[in-house]
Amino acid sequence: MQFEIVTLFPELFESPLEASLVGKAIATGLLGVAFTSPRDFGLGKHRQVDDTPYGGGLGMVMKPEPLCAAIESAEAARGPCWKVLLTPQGRPLDQPAVRRLATHERLMLVCGRYEGVDERVRSAVDEELTIGDYVLTGGELGAMVVIDAVARLVPGVLGKDASAEEESFSEGLLEYPQYTRPPEFRGQTIPEVLISGNHERIRKWRRLQRLLRTRERRPELFARLELSDEDKELLLKGI
Repeated sequence: MQFEIVTLFPELFESPLEASLVGKAIATGLLGVAFTSPRDFGLGKHRQVDDTPYGGGLGMVMKPEPLCAAIESAEAARGPCWKVLLTPQGRPLDQPAVRRLATHERLMLVCGRYEGVDERVRSAVDEELTIGDYVLTGGELGAMVVIDAVARLVPGVLGKDASAEEESFSEGLLEYPQYTRPPEFRGQTIPEVLISGNHERIRKWRRLQRLLRTRERRPELFARLELSDEDKELLLKGI
């Protein structure tokens, strides 16, 4: 999978893209990342990429010409992409969106800066996403989140591809509690069922924990679930 990043600050990505699973996937060729800077298409001798907003107001707005030129140049050089603008005005990034993005062979992440981008840039992208209801100094951190989340779904990036199937949000549910050695830590012991050797009991316990944890911590997610007959029985009777 190829990621195209349009950003004024490609150096911000150096450390995240060199470490951990993403770094290994890039080194082995499972993932590719290329950068294009709007500054290369800036206007005038100072390569201007921003200007004051029409109508007045604080801050600067990214100009449409350099940003759109960067988008078009990246596609001309390496091929068409699904283009995503990272902006607080976008729809929230969630796991279904991550799965959808992972179906594209080439994904372009356009990082805004300053007070935002000229409204006309929106016609040059396919969708807009945000990673949360807060404001950052630019779209780069959001792009890093998208890369990390999507990369996990690319075949071969995770050691065991099936390990992503029961993670939080994979079915609209939070993940079940996880334990490892030692069996006792500061007076807290692991649940007996996990050392019972009964795989069916373990499966049901984990399913029940996912349901209970989601109901307690994310009731808005739980309200959208379509519970199976087994789910209802587990919630009513336990295991």
